[in-house]
Amino acid sequence: MQLTATALAFNAPVIAFAYETDQFSNRSEPIADSTAALNRKVNDTLEEIVAEWHNGQDKMAFVDAIYQKIGGLHWVDRLERWAMKSPDVDKLETRRYDSVFADHPIWAVRVISIFGVGKTIRVNNQLIGSDKIGHFISQGRKFYRRYLRYGSEEKAAQQSAYTERALFGSLTTGSYSNADLVANYEGHRFYRSLFEDDIIAGKPAILRWQDDHWIIQREFDWADHVNEYWDEALNINHFDAALYKHMHAAFVAMCPQYWEAPELYMIADEGALKERYAHLGLNDASELRLDSLCPVQVYLEKKSASDAVTAER
Repeated sequence: MQLTATALAFNAPVIAFAYETDQFSNRSEPIADSTAALNRKVNDTLEEIVAEWHNGQDKMAFVDAIYQKIGGLHWVDRLERWAMKSPDVDKLETRRYDSVFADHPIWAVRVISIFGVGKTIRVNNQLIGSDKIGHFISQGRKFYRRYLRYGSEEKAAQQSAYTERALFGSLTTGSYSNADLVANYEGHRFYRSLFEDDIIAGKPAILRWQDDHWIIQREFDWADHVNEYWDEALNINHFDAALYKHMHAAFVAMCPQYWEAPELYMIADEGALKERYAHLGLNDASELRLDSLCPVQVYLEKKSASDAVTAER
């Protein structure tokens, strides 16, 4: 018997805290950047693994050791859970009833109505969902394993896109997260950069094998991986037919918020990002970005009309 998306939601493990995050609501609220704190956690992990290492030059074993320490078998990775709870990581906490998913029918939002909305944090000066940490560590590892199997990032990306259409995305939420796919891929790049030079342009590999042990020759930095395409208010999700019209209406209602600070919804060099991620199977939904839905000309016309009414008084 085939389970419906709603049935899947009710049968999912209770550990599934949230499926979606919201970088639209409360976007202008101040939130401290947590890059340094998250860098410290990853670099401490790498140091611990190197200090304990006894598996020779087995690269996949090293990747697995990272996964075991800060990844996880379940819905919320260890590092993600730490970020959600740690006072060292500032968070925007948006309740389901205050989010862009509020007031939509349950059959449209599906599991979001049950598990709520995840936390938003700031990394490399970008607002991202805390779930992206799990995508980076755990789904990135799966991407890397597929890359090693196929010898092709394009083939590995096809499977990554499939998971976003299934349990981690459209099937359970009606939402295909382009930002998830970017985080998955950047996690893969992190694992490659452990052993390969210039995966991060101009930088050597993080590790070097010397004599009979690993040496850390540079530190990991989230800033090498996180960019505007991790932000779901900039790299918009693709919504299925059941959810699209509700999300469109919710975004249009946010136009006054956009007009107050349009710079918060801009991407500095989108052409470079499109080129970088062209092979990932992103599903373009840029027509839902607020800078598309909320033309400045409309704002100026509304303001002019309002000013005229004020002047008459």
